[in-house]
Parts: sequence; C-alpha cells; structure tokens
Amino acid sequence: MKKSLFGAVLLMVALPLCAGLTGAGRVEAETVAGQDGLSGAERAAVDNLIAVMRIDQVIEVLRIEGMDYGASIEDEMFPEAGGSAWQATVARIYDPEVMTRAFSDRLASELEGKAADIDSMQAFFAAPLGQRVLQLELDARRSLLDDDTQAAAELAWADLAAQGGVRVDLLRRFAEVNDLVEANVMGALNSNLAFYEGMAGTGSFAGEMSEDQMLSDVWAQEPDIRQQTEDWVYPYLNLAYSSLSDDELQAYVDFSASAAGQVLNAALFSSFDAVFVPISRALGAAAAVQMKGQDI
Repeated sequence: MKKSLFGAVLLMVALPLCAGLTGAGRVEAETVAGQDGLSGAERAAVDNLIAVMRIDQVIEVLRIEGMDYGASIEDEMFPEAGGSAWQATVARIYDPEVMTRAFSDRLASELEGKAADIDSMQAFFAAPLGQRVLQLELDARRSLLDDDTQAAAELAWADLAAQGGVRVDLLRRFAEVNDLVEANVMGALNSNLAFYEGMAGTGSFAGEMSEDQMLSDVWAQEPDIRQQTEDWVYPYLNLAYSSLSDDELQAYVDFSASAAGQVLNAALFSSFDAVFVPISRALGAAAAVQMKGQDI
C-alpha cells in the first residue's frame, strides 16, 4: 500500500489513483455535480481556502509519491520493462494541474452553501497556529519520503506509545476525531478497486477476473490495509506535531472536532477521492496496456 497526504485535518492514503485515460495517458478531471450552482463569491472563498491551506504544495508531494508508486508498479508487474516510456506515462497521469482542478471542483461542490463554516476554516488556518501546523504537516510528509526517516519515525512512535501519557492520548484523539484510519481504509479499497477496473477496461483483464472477484479480492486486502494505515498514521502524527505544545495540539484537536472542522474533514476526504480514484483507474489501464504489449 502506498501512503499519501495530509492536507490539514486529514490523511489520505494514496494508492494507485486515476480517471479517464486518453491515448496520451492523461487523467481528465471528473465532472462534479452541483459546482455550476456556486456563486462567484462562494467559489472565490473556496479558492482562497485552498490557497491558505497550501493545497498546491500538497499536490506536489502527492505527485512525487505518485512517481515512486509508479516505479513500484513496474517492479511488481513488469520488472525492468517499463523504462522511460512508463515513467512518462505515470508523470502524465499525475498531472498536477488536473489533480488540482479535480480537487478544487469537488471541494467547491462539497462546501456549497456553507459560507459560515468556510469563514471558520479560514480563521483557523490563516492564523499563526494554523499556518504552523500546515507547514509542519508538509515538512513531515516530505521527510517521510526517505525510508530511514520513516523507520526512525516508527521507532519514535513505538517508544512514545509504550510510555503512554497526555501526548499519546492527544494524538490518538486527533486520529479518532478526523477518522484517519477508517476513512483512509475505505479510500484505499476504493482506489484498489478502481485500479482493477482500469485494467479490466482495456479488455485484457476482464476475462481473468469478474466484477464479483474484483470486489472479493479488494475486500480480502482490508485487514492488511487497515494495519498498514495504523502503522503509518501514528508515526506521521508524532513526527509532524512533535514541536507543538500539548495546548497547541489540543487547540488543533478542538478545531477538528468543531462543526466547521468536521465539515472540512469530510469535504477534504471527498475531494482527494476525486483526485485519487481517477488516478488509480488510469494507472490500472496503463499497467494493463504495458503488460499486454509485453505479451505481443
């Protein structure tokens, strides 16, 4: 399983992710129902929130992780056979402009008619603490691209969890309030199913696995995905927020538990689903085409 992003109050586990794949291997943003009903002021408020929350930088981290994930697909499915052509395909699939557009369109749809909540979100994340936690999350996310840092983070969390105490309770509460494990498990399962669907859509995979078999195989992965999610979430949280005081972390937990925080959390998960499921489907289709080319 491939890990993904923290965009403020959430973690999204980035597996293979995708949408309609053209012959050039480009992911097209999915149409978002309801976005035409937004007023100019509503869309401007959402766009400003996206800027405040540094979503462009989050997308860039996802793109880097996506390229790494594409390499792992090659290693597992067609070792040393993809080369520069496969790398170019993966780069087109993880197009940051398309990813950003899919995210922003879905977020605008999710937050339609919720001006008061948007104001609360803006107030928290534009404030010094909000900007600080956003930077800490981005820094931790980038640092965990390094395997040695990841291993050290896992050991640090294991030691802290064994000791227990207020900090451990706060980190567990943060994960609980933001539904980080359950929502990420479901997102991962949806993305894995989309990967299978992408492969099946090429015509080279459908005969090997029926839709029921795909669903059964994906659900069989749930225990492993859940364990891997838990194993990644807490080391990340501990690393990201290590420089926050308990009072500062409590303030972040309190915002996350507020009405606006809960609306934002749900909207962010939905918005990253709009990015990742299409990417997974496109990667599945591209992988199937690559494998089919080898068989010819």
